[in-house]
Amino acid sequence: MSTESVRKPASLRFGLYLWLAGMLGVATLFIMVIPQQIADTVLPAPLWLLILISILQSGVLLAIAVWLGVRLAPQVGLRADVFLAAATGTAVVEVLRPQWRVGLLGGLAGGVGLFLFAMFTPVVLSEGGQAFSLPLVARVLYGGITEELLLRWGLMSLLVWLPWRLLQGNTGEPRQAYVWFAILLSAVIFGIGHLPAVAAMLGELTREVVLFIVGANSVFGVLFGYLFWRYGLEAAIIAHGASHIVSFVMMTLVM
Repeated sequence: MSTESVRKPASLRFGLYLWLAGMLGVATLFIMVIPQQIADTVLPAPLWLLILISILQSGVLLAIAVWLGVRLAPQVGLRADVFLAAATGTAVVEVLRPQWRVGLLGGLAGGVGLFLFAMFTPVVLSEGGQAFSLPLVARVLYGGITEELLLRWGLMSLLVWLPWRLLQGNTGEPRQAYVWFAILLSAVIFGIGHLPAVAAMLGELTREVVLFIVGANSVFGVLFGYLFWRYGLEAAIIAHGASHIVSFVMMTLVM
């Protein structure tokens, strides 16, 4: 069932559920991480106000991404079946079963990949990471849910829809070349999106650090984008979140 075939109230619930799931990650990130980042900084306003403003700004950006996905994803064959099932009152467990299986496999592969990439992390990045480490719960909720809604559900859907609409006349299924273009470009943007946080952590960005951050995260972006395309948004969410858990467990065992 696509969002084009459900009534408007269900479509609104669909978008609301997606947005609320993403906001869980936003709230976790800003409540747990921002105070840690600015602990020794003189603030121009009360901390609670800065956190509230940051959450509101992120909420607006997330709402735009969710709206784009709800409007465009069904037109190009991309889907979020579990969220849609919840919005329409159908069996969520049955819809989730094929998603979580492939999602966990993707998460296992992603977690091993994260662990292996960590072995080749540039020294300056490794030292900076020891001074500031994102809590696992924030990595799972913000990375696994919020980033997937922003980069895959919103951006990737738009990047598939644009050539399908402009070059294919919005008829038939999008050509695979358009989908791969969207997967690769959204993956690179996913990698670039990590640079501001790294810059804040290190104070400067070297060419080595930029290439490592963008390259490594782009690889994972391709994995999550492929899962979104072939199996649905929830498979990408599960894989992304599970990747952080698997890599955390492996690093803990090694250390």
